[in-house]
Amino acid sequence: MVRVRIAPSPTGIPHIGNTRTALFNYLFAKHNKGDFIVRIEDTDRTRIVPEAKEAIFEILTWLGIGWDEQYTQSERKNIYKEHAGQLLREGLAYEDEGAVRYKIPINREISWIDAIGDKKITFKTNIIEDFVILKSDGFPTYHLANTVDDHLMNISHVIRGDEWISSTPKHILLYEAFGWKLPIFAHLPIILGPDKTKLSKRHGAKSVLDLKEEGYLKEALINFMGLLGWSHPKEKEIFSMQELTEVFELKDVGTVAPIFDLQKLTWMNGEYIRMMDDEVLISTLSDFYKDDKDVLSVLKTNPKTIGLIIGLAKMRMKTLAEFKDFVLPKMPELSAEEKNIAKTLLEKFSVIKNWNKEAILSAMKEVLSTHKAKGSILYKITTGFEKGLPLPESLEILGKEKTLERIKGASQ
Repeated sequence: MVRVRIAPSPTGIPHIGNTRTALFNYLFAKHNKGDFIVRIEDTDRTRIVPEAKEAIFEILTWLGIGWDEQYTQSERKNIYKEHAGQLLREGLAYEDEGAVRYKIPINREISWIDAIGDKKITFKTNIIEDFVILKSDGFPTYHLANTVDDHLMNISHVIRGDEWISSTPKHILLYEAFGWKLPIFAHLPIILGPDKTKLSKRHGAKSVLDLKEEGYLKEALINFMGLLGWSHPKEKEIFSMQELTEVFELKDVGTVAPIFDLQKLTWMNGEYIRMMDDEVLISTLSDFYKDDKDVLSVLKTNPKTIGLIIGLAKMRMKTLAEFKDFVLPKMPELSAEEKNIAKTLLEKFSVIKNWNKEAILSAMKEVLSTHKAKGSILYKITTGFEKGLPLPESLEILGKEKTLERIKGASQ
């Protein structure tokens, strides 16, 4: 039976690379009708961030990455001590200043076939130093705790980032020392920024919670992360979680490091917004803006009006956060020349008898022609921004009276 795990350390809020690893583990488990385990690796007591553990589970819950079992390593301290003691008794480890070190055998080669790329990886033990397995504070290091737990929890596949490749020989030696069967190792290529260096905050490597606050949908994030290193044989790009679960296989994970492209994520998020049913989008926006009474008042306007607004907005929005600027104007600061344009616009709009997008567009063209101006100035006058929803359509929805009030305020 397939059993996989993630072992996040609560030493900080996980960024998107850590969450991608969790997603790949989850997809592989569910594709194979197996179990996905979350094991909090909190043995480095000096670096724990209090809110990090809560954030790990908040991210998984919001994304819909459900776990079958949950463990916390600090609660299993005695298990690791017993196993370290076994290695001491068998002469495979020794005490050193209160800690316990594993004794590396000399002149050996340690090899395994990695499931990513189906490639053989080999290390010589002569370049590996004796390593600590139990610290002087009585807590295990990552090497011991994860090896022991992976065995006791019957982990079949260890799927993790390729930064752990250099540690894998140590883990294999521990498996051998205890006489345990090895799991299958699969090391995912690390995610890079657009400049081909390791992904970091300067590339926009945020946590999923940050991206949620910026108006990205969980469906888009799952789809985007699913394509960071994995690709569908038929090069399809849009996947639901269910679709990813049905087709995800380790053999389709590439060995080339994927590039984190925020522009692609933003594009994909816009595609998901456009695919949403209007009522679902209104509900999603209401939840996103639950603490913003001004936006909520727009969303709670009469069904016909909000239906028209949503119809326009979803064609332009790339994130939920953009909705506010599309529907709530701000008072622009206009130059003397821009105020003259505003006065002309006010005159042209005032004489429109049948207030519709065609008449509005005709008046706008006359104003732009008269002043030899660009269309962005009309956006600025009427909304306070230099771009937004299609102006004739949005002003038709707003109504003549409110439109004239806005322009009067801007032109004074």
